[in-house]
Amino acid sequence: MQNSKELKKEKTLFSKEEIIGYQKGSKIKKEVFGKYGILAKEYLENHNYGKYIALGNSLIEYLHNIDFEADKMYSTMYNNLSTKKEYRKTGNYVTDLLRENEVKMIIENRILNELVYSD
Repeated sequence: MQNSKELKKEKTLFSKEEIIGYQKGSKIKKEVFGKYGILAKEYLENHNYGKYIALGNSLIEYLHNIDFEADKMYSTMYNNLSTKKEYRKTGNYVTDLLRENEVKMIIENRILNELVYSD
């Protein structure tokens, strides 16, 4: 009978160095998109497949651009809306929370309509 150390040696097909070399050589590139990039990709896959196919290799750049533009639009709109009289802070927590949520909803709807769900 063989002891457990000999069994472990027999089961290992590759050395540690070979495994590390393989892992370094074959990095899987996974793109990470933000909320709006993911929504845009899902929209293209389900509702505008022609554009999805036409974008081809530039799809990743297109989705990153949507995320970038959405962040820029959010910042600009938030700064503009928060200075308006009806959205200024009042000091009342509940009222301020409702106003903040309304501002976020307005911005979200505009980003979705202009960037994500546009053809």
